[in-house]
Amino acid sequence: MVNFAESIKQVVKEESGHRYIEQGEGPVLLVLHGLFGALSNFQDVLEEFSKDYKVVIPIMPIYELPLLKTNVKELAAYVHEFVVFKNFSNLTLLGNSLGGHVSLVYSVAHPEKVKALVLTGSSGLYENAFGGSFPRREDREYIKKKVEDTFYDPANATDTLIEEVFEIINDRNKLIRVLAIAKSAIRHNMKDDLPSITIPTCLIWGKNDGVTPPEVAEEFHELLPNSQLHWIDKCGHAPMMEHPKQFNALLSPWLKKHVLID
Repeated sequence: MVNFAESIKQVVKEESGHRYIEQGEGPVLLVLHGLFGALSNFQDVLEEFSKDYKVVIPIMPIYELPLLKTNVKELAAYVHEFVVFKNFSNLTLLGNSLGGHVSLVYSVAHPEKVKALVLTGSSGLYENAFGGSFPRREDREYIKKKVEDTFYDPANATDTLIEEVFEIINDRNKLIRVLAIAKSAIRHNMKDDLPSITIPTCLIWGKNDGVTPPEVAEEFHELLPNSQLHWIDKCGHAPMMEHPKQFNALLSPWLKKHVLID
């Protein structure tokens, strides 16, 4: 994973204020990462789906936005700027955690751009991440436990991942933006908007997700009129990282039916 993370830095494109990875040809699969997400979180998605799709992963400017604009709505506006810049249409949005929430906000604001949605461990209804604060942010063991809690198997919380989170929350400018985004996500509840999202939506959820628990997935499934819900057992908040083969095996036929063949 570390080797991939290092190598991926070499292929990040920088154009007109946007940083992103683009690989493959075909229908656009636009992948949106979470609050502590990294490009390497989607290593297996990129490798598998770039065979049939144009997989694009923009780096969202979570730590670069002015503090007053550090919220879910502004991140969705940034995504739209990027989509317009790339001249994309008929998008399939794939979002994990905060990325799922941004995908939902974007789909409501720009339905003409989005053909299908894939949500995994998405916020937008409820989440229980760091509880809105970091009372022991200088304590590595505390951070280690919090990162481990996002997975079913704590072994997935690698030293590299723990160090990345530790550095983020001990950088004051980044920390205040993390907290601003987290509070914005709580305020921007999507419950009333979901019934209006009628495009095909694939929900892939970890049965052991403690951040956006299984009942959240059930509520998404109930409120999104054209959704299918798939479970991955012994899996936490990031199925595409913890069980990448199962995640891809569930997503592949769904995409073929709703994006490639439709």
